[in-house]
This record gives sequence, structure tokens and C-alpha cells, in this order.
Amino acid sequence: MLDKLKIKVSIGGRIYPLTILRKEEEAIRKAAKNINDIIKDFESNYAVKDKQDLLAMCALQLSSRIESSENKKNEDPIEIKQKLSKVEKDLNEIIESSLKN
Repeated sequence: MLDKLKIKVSIGGRIYPLTILRKEEEAIRKAAKNINDIIKDFESNYAVKDKQDLLAMCALQLSSRIESSENKKNEDPIEIKQKLSKVEKDLNEIIESSLKN
């Protein structure tokens, strides 16, 4: 049997009991803290007090971060290599130019 652990996490002022793998505990606790931090930011920066609205805004923000991250992962490696080569060429030209002056 896998090494299971029962924990409780607080999200948005509510306690959620979870049964997780022991190796997941740190990630789960960090995720809950991250959610609570985002909620606090929304509470302090916007006139939103309804927890459901705050959680929805938090979910949207986290989901958009995942989408952005996924889009970056799907970039064409050849295109990235070409961009890096151009940057390297430009830097070399700048260095050569500054050495001549």
C-alpha cells in the first residue's frame, strides 16, 4: 500500500480534509498557501468580498498562468534556436563595434 497521509488545508477560510500521498504534502501545502495569498491580494486590491468570487478570480489567474506556461513549452525549438542565433550575432556585432571605438 502506498504511503498515504491525512492532512487538513485551509483555503479561503475553509478547512478541507485530504488524503494524499506523503510525497505530495509539500506541493499541496504550497498550492494552498499560493491560493490564499492570491485571495488576500484580490481582497486588498479590489472591493470583492464574496469568497466564491475571490476563488473564481484566483482560479482564472492560476489557469491563465498554466496556459501561458503550456504555450511556452510548445514553442518550436528550431524557431527558438534561430532567435538565439540572431541575439548572439547582434551581441557579437555590438562587441566588435565597441572594440573598434
